[in-house]
Amino acid sequence: MIRLSICVITLNEEENLPRMLKSVEGLADEIVVVDSGSTDRTLEIARAAGARVLTRAWTNFGEQKNFAAAQACGDWILLLDADEELSPELRESILGWKSKVPQFSVYEMPRLTWFLGAWIHHSRWYPDWQRRLYDRRKARFEGIIHEAVKFPGPFGRLRGDLLHYTARNLEELLEKRDAYSTLAAQSLFEKGVRSWRAARWLAAPWTWIQYFVLGAGFLDGYRGFLIARLAAQTVWLKYTKLGALIK
Repeated sequence: MIRLSICVITLNEEENLPRMLKSVEGLADEIVVVDSGSTDRTLEIARAAGARVLTRAWTNFGEQKNFAAAQACGDWILLLDADEELSPELRESILGWKSKVPQFSVYEMPRLTWFLGAWIHHSRWYPDWQRRLYDRRKARFEGIIHEAVKFPGPFGRLRGDLLHYTARNLEELLEKRDAYSTLAAQSLFEKGVRSWRAARWLAAPWTWIQYFVLGAGFLDGYRGFLIARLAAQTVWLKYTKLGALIK
């Protein structure tokens, strides 16, 4: 049986964390929670569930997740966000995987997102493949935003959806939009990107087309329209903030 460590990074996740922890009951050999300064009941909830809790000042998503994986006792890591949970099918898929010899160093799973009262099956939000189950000796997270597991070689796939509860309301999603656009602008600036005016005017409408038209967002109704609009706004803000950094 493969020893599996589930790692989670948190910051004020008292509402989401219980749902995630319940979905992995009996699946993990250990749960490692790395917190970056919660002021709510996050740490209390994690400890009550038997998790090993550590604290680390926030740097970026990639570094935070790599630190969490480095604290695990085993080499196989399942990295989850606090606002996610395993669907019953995905849970069974991972249980079956634990009893076999792994054929790959990294496994991915489709992520299904809950947005304003409904599951989103289009809008470039699904299947949204996430590579979260991996051997830390052969793979690691890279990127300060939209971080992803980097590794050499092929990868496997697991059945079942990783369920994602992205935001409880529109206000929370707008906050994420502002935060992500700031991080993205900083990332572009650090990479030496200095062209922003044309990109802002061209990339924002193209993003809307990608989400609403090419990504079939119209099939998600008004939610699909909102997703496309927010994606375009994020791109607009990203280049606007890049311009401010350049100036």
